[in-house]
Amino acid sequence: MIKFIGEYKVKLDDKGRLVFPSPFKNLVSGQKPCLFVVKKDIFAECLEMYAYEEWERQSEKVRSMLNPFNREHAEFWRAYTRNRAVVEPDPKLGRITIPKKLLETIGVDKEVVFSGNDDKIEIWAAEKYESSNISEERFVSLAGKISGQI
Repeated sequence: MIKFIGEYKVKLDDKGRLVFPSPFKNLVSGQKPCLFVVKKDIFAECLEMYAYEEWERQSEKVRSMLNPFNREHAEFWRAYTRNRAVVEPDPKLGRITIPKKLLETIGVDKEVVFSGNDDKIEIWAAEKYESSNISEERFVSLAGKISGQI
């Protein structure tokens, strides 16, 4: 499983393409084809970008919790699978094109931040990424709560 680490700020070019960060490109360069699935995050104002194989694992995990004969489950799955895109970095130039509609959902203007988040890459409008950071106090509080120490 690929683990994405690091934060990289890049500019959107005139044709709506982004330079895919070299450290991420190097991690997936051996995969043929190098496909990603991009979708809007449920809880944050960013996009999530999964290597295709990881996307298949994540989707199957979600689908396994659902009953296809339950109306709410079917409605959730339909919404969950909408507004997804399969993208592939250009192997020579390292650019990647993410559909404009998806970039608009997170308010991208000129710059984005690719943020490695373990098994996925988050894509943020640069100004929103900076404001999404939580305080050190909140981080420590969450760490204690999640680990059962508080």
